Amino acid sequence: MNIFIREMKANRKSLIIWSICMVLFVLSGMSKYTTYSSGGAASEALAKLPHSMRALLGMGTFNVSKMSGFFAFLFPYIEVTVAVHAVLLGSHILAKEERDKTTEFLMVKPVSRSSIMTSKFLAALANIIVINVVTLISSIIFVGAFNKGKDITSEIIVFLLSLFIVQLIFVSLGSLFSAILKKPKTAGSWATFILFGGFIIAKITDLAENLEFLNVFSPFKYFSYEDIVNGDGLNFIVVILSLVMVAVFSTLSYFFYQKRDLNV
Repeated sequence: MNIFIREMKANRKSLIIWSICMVLFVLSGMSKYTTYSSGGAASEALAKLPHSMRALLGMGTFNVSKMSGFFAFLFPYIEVTVAVHAVLLGSHILAKEERDKTTEFLMVKPVSRSSIMTSKFLAALANIIVINVVTLISSIIFVGAFNKGKDITSEIIVFLLSLFIVQLIFVSLGSLFSAILKKPKTAGSWATFILFGGFIIAKITDLAENLEFLNVFSPFKYFSYEDIVNGDGLNFIVVILSLVMVAVFSTLSYFFYQKRDLNV
């Protein structure tokens, strides 16, 4: 418990900054909705964009003049931003002891490495839950403020549930890189590289439907935004497989962290 509290205090400033940034991000995105929903020349220009351009911008087949379609268009950018937070948190929460030269202080405590990791994982989980809840609440508030059509609160909740699963994937992936690499300070760079690689794959498969098999390498494509907008929710099988992936990454993190020689 002491380690958990210590980690929460250590990440408090970062958590506050990220939370404020997410509120401002959602507000900024929602403030642009009036441009898309006004029905003027801007809306006509968007409607006439070729499929490839709409796919590149993340619009796909969504009707961005409606709030449900606009939120689905905005959501990938919310998702990748929050995923960056998760992957950096996962990689740094294990590596920071070696970075800050406090490994020896931690290791002399009468606790096992597995207990240390569990406390750190719980602290990371608490952080991503806070970010998710902040994003959820700000999305509901600002969507409600700008929306003049059908209420989409239920769709927003499903979107943020899918976001939470993606957060779990990347926080566990970041911790795995930190546990495996001999220089854990580079874990954040490698994990972020993988994250943006997944985002690029998502954009490629939006442009080229014959490459959709690559979506298995991109958590950003695990859940269908179209299904969420249409009220079909999340694919149960994909949810289970995603949680299995999180479990595998986390278990491997425990295994490699137990075996690795820590730098003091």
